Amino acid sequence: MSRIRLVTDSTADIPQPLLERLNITMVPLKIHFGDEAYLDGVTLRSDQFYEKLTASATLPTTSQPSPLEFLDTYKKIIEEEGPDVQIVSVHLSSALSGTYQSAVLAKSMLEGEEQVTVVDSKSASYGIGALVVAAAEAAKDGAGLDTCLELIRRMREQFHIYFLVDTLEFLKKGGRIGKASAILGALLNIKPILSIDKDGEVAAVDRIRGHKKAMSRMVEMLEADLSGVPIQLHIAHANHPEAAAELEALIRERIPVDKVSYVTLGPVIGAHTGPGVVAAFVCPVEV
Repeated sequence: MSRIRLVTDSTADIPQPLLERLNITMVPLKIHFGDEAYLDGVTLRSDQFYEKLTASATLPTTSQPSPLEFLDTYKKIIEEEGPDVQIVSVHLSSALSGTYQSAVLAKSMLEGEEQVTVVDSKSASYGIGALVVAAAEAAKDGAGLDTCLELIRRMREQFHIYFLVDTLEFLKKGGRIGKASAILGALLNIKPILSIDKDGEVAAVDRIRGHKKAMSRMVEMLEADLSGVPIQLHIAHANHPEAAAELEALIRERIPVDKVSYVTLGPVIGAHTGPGVVAAFVCPVEV
């Protein structure tokens, strides 16, 4: 049986201990503050990023890895593991970034490209990370390529994701809403609830006045989505652990939680959503 190795990118927001324990290779995206460039999660940690973000007068920009960076990654893994290794490379939604396409181009440049399977997660942050971790754990237990890919497919179809954005300011800076909407939202304390649809696009699903009401609304939507089945719950936050704990408590009141984990939203995701975001990534335990 071929050995399976998982590759992903830094927008998966997988904690470093998990990357190391499961031998997952992470290819970083880049963050740019003016002329300063950083590698997401490598030369700029999440806590450092949010400090810089709140102090910066301009919005940082982000850029994807090049095909050559992916090609070098694939070649290194093949050198380490031997010619029978199978690489499963899972990346940020192609609707949100060119990262997936860079990986596809790298695969086409590789001699023996059949050793690499590139997967569009159609998701972001731990919506990617949970797929990668589950597949890596299955591979560690001896699962083959088809089994790992089928697990990713099933989880991707059954994931429910909601983000609560603390401020509209960063969406305004990024050109996603107009200035007037951002000012009105701030005045009325409007909290947008976002999701990621089946095509991998970010979509606004509701706008609620007040943080507590918005959190309750997120839980209502999750309860309707899941119909009382036990869940694995992954909560991500942008330097806002108090909101993450509050969201977990609200979810536990209404939905049976079997597994829970916390992750911090990394610099690339944070550049587009701002500080104070809290997100629920939820999937049934049985997938």
